[in-house]
Amino acid sequence: MKIKLLATSLLFTALNLHLQAQSFNNFPVTTQKPPLHGRHWMGITGKPLAATAGAMIFSKGGNAIDASCAMLAATCTMWDVLSWGGETQALIYNPKTKKVIAINAMGVAPTGATAEFYKNKGMKYPPEYGPLAATTPGTPGGLMTMLAEYGTMSLKEVLAPAMQMAEGYPIEGQTANAIENGKSEIKKWPYSTKVFLPHLGKEREAPDAGEIFVQKDLLATLQKLVDTEQQTLKKGKTRKEAIYAAYDRFYKGDIAREIARGTQEQGGLITEQDLASWKVKIEEPLMTTYKGIEVYKMQQWTQGPVMLQALNMLENFDLKAMGYNSSRYVHTLYQIMNLAFADRDFYYGDPAFAPEEPMKGLLSKEYAKERIKQINFEKNDVKVMPGDPYPFEGKKNPYIDQIKTWGNFHASSNRNENGPSDAFMKEFTAGTTSVEAADEEGWVVSITPSGGWIPACIAGNTGVGLSQRMQSFVLDAKENPFNVVEPGKRPRVTLTPSLAMKDGKPFLSFAKQAGDEQDQLLLQFFLNMVEFGMTVQESTEAPSFKTLQMYGSFGEHEKIPGGLILNQSMPDWTRKELSQMGYKLSYQPRTSGPINAIYFDWQHRSFWGGSSNHGEDYGFGW
Repeated sequence: MKIKLLATSLLFTALNLHLQAQSFNNFPVTTQKPPLHGRHWMGITGKPLAATAGAMIFSKGGNAIDASCAMLAATCTMWDVLSWGGETQALIYNPKTKKVIAINAMGVAPTGATAEFYKNKGMKYPPEYGPLAATTPGTPGGLMTMLAEYGTMSLKEVLAPAMQMAEGYPIEGQTANAIENGKSEIKKWPYSTKVFLPHLGKEREAPDAGEIFVQKDLLATLQKLVDTEQQTLKKGKTRKEAIYAAYDRFYKGDIAREIARGTQEQGGLITEQDLASWKVKIEEPLMTTYKGIEVYKMQQWTQGPVMLQALNMLENFDLKAMGYNSSRYVHTLYQIMNLAFADRDFYYGDPAFAPEEPMKGLLSKEYAKERIKQINFEKNDVKVMPGDPYPFEGKKNPYIDQIKTWGNFHASSNRNENGPSDAFMKEFTAGTTSVEAADEEGWVVSITPSGGWIPACIAGNTGVGLSQRMQSFVLDAKENPFNVVEPGKRPRVTLTPSLAMKDGKPFLSFAKQAGDEQDQLLLQFFLNMVEFGMTVQESTEAPSFKTLQMYGSFGEHEKIPGGLILNQSMPDWTRKELSQMGYKLSYQPRTSGPINAIYFDWQHRSFWGGSSNHGEDYGFGW
């Protein structure tokens, strides 16, 4: 209690010069998109056509798991912005057990993918594109595991919309133009060229917007899965056994052989044994409480615990009294996020591999109170370092000397002294999609799938685009001793679905795409609702801000100390105050990112859906 009072006192003392600052709180307002409403079900995802796929499954009696699998399959088939060879991370609330569980369908580093292998090729990190960027495919296994364990429908029913799309669907301009813009990379890979560039040799080699985009190889792959399921059912096996038979064909049968062959032909490392050995994990999620609300995230092989750490620190402040998006509010959140991200950048990694991440300490309320003592409430701290969570586990930190010099390895952060370059922002905000679903029985799903985005390297004649997630590993233990690449290891990824429970019932299901932006914008979305009383749609569109001070998880892994992106509508007085506090300001017209969310209105027993005005994401409710 004393620490809480001290922190609050320090905050208002240090910011006394800014007492005249006004709060940029202009909500409630009329949003650009209307909220969604539903009584029986709701599904939201990255493309309207994919949301339609979910609505088709709901209308046939499927539950939220069935519908979310259909939406996932459709988004993969539409390359929004992911493929079937990518990875899937999901949180599911099971109304029968009244527990939240996590689906870990992240692929792993293949045989031969060592730090020395990449260093010998002159690389500072694994590459951004191509077969050497690929972890083993995870999404097919994740989809089939969710469907088998928690769904009600057959794989044939759930994949039907995606298979119709693989036969040919009118491609939207966003994806068609991404293909055209990435065609120089696509042409390096023969199987990708065959699929993506139907007008090879012409001025525009990609499909036109609205052109019927056909994926014969992918359709054949999906048909093999359905055929295996249906043949297994005819033998008298159960629905679950039949789906797992299809799972085995993908990872141990002819599909796996072609993935391995096609990948190795193009210079990749994935072997048949890598595919056969990989397994989906059903895990316990991590959780913290914020003012009585339980917030769930994936484990530390994702960046999800960043939001939990930030909430533990923010619980010690009166955020509402600061005023929404005031300079005090922005500064406080920025400093706290930097503390959490510094811990992410050093301590997070795959818990299946040594050394063991100190998550108990990192997520303790006592550690949070210790961390906030380090905040400078007058100026931005450009030298935020990882903390020491080990004493909060009763242990001694084996990396204490290494932390003292942490960050010296990264001179590349100086490239962006004059603000973020286009290349930096492309790496920092690289996005995929998200899937949110809920039904009247009580099932709730939040998914952030990714991987295999354009320009993707397609694995042989499967139509399956390979993941590019290897780039999220590091090759030097000085950067992060927990996230050094090893065969069989999962990289520390940015993907981070979210679920919140209140009074023992679902409160929010929310997620967003866009790399290192995810948890910092999901945090602000959550606070918009909990602290400032916004509706779910207002919260998805509300002007947010972004710190660029963490190390990026892609490409060159750069950061911009003091980098702060504000919404263009931020008032002049707030801009001036933040500049005086040492921030390097840049501006965007929309800053909330493509957030999708479902709010559970227990008073009226209905769903509210929100989908931000950032992109094409939207959904349906009934």
